[in-house]
Amino acid sequence: MLKSIQKRKNKLRAQRKARVRSKIFGTAELPRLSVYKSNKYFYAQVIDDSKGVTLAAIDGRKLGLKSNQEDVKKLATQMAETLASKKIKNVVFDRNGYLYHGVVASFADALREAGIKL
Repeated sequence: MLKSIQKRKNKLRAQRKARVRSKIFGTAELPRLSVYKSNKYFYAQVIDDSKGVTLAAIDGRKLGLKSNQEDVKKLATQMAETLASKKIKNVVFDRNGYLYHGVVASFADALREAGIKL
């Protein structure tokens, strides 16, 4: 891909990310669930923005799971177990500038099925 096209895509994603983040803020009662996807792996973390602390995180690379819809559903069930152990039932979903379809939507749907309210 041409560098100019990639720069434009990165710029547009950064603008979407800034627009979403201006409206979302995580607290201790309602933390923010932020996702990141690369071409190979998928990551997610639950953040309390008032203290600046990560409450829980999951890393697809360490678990050997790729960034496809089946593996992301496994990651979501593990994240739901981690959140249940920390007694977190409600989170604010931060899609981090990504469109809400594909792997991002699969992750959110699997979290809902596991009992986490987004």
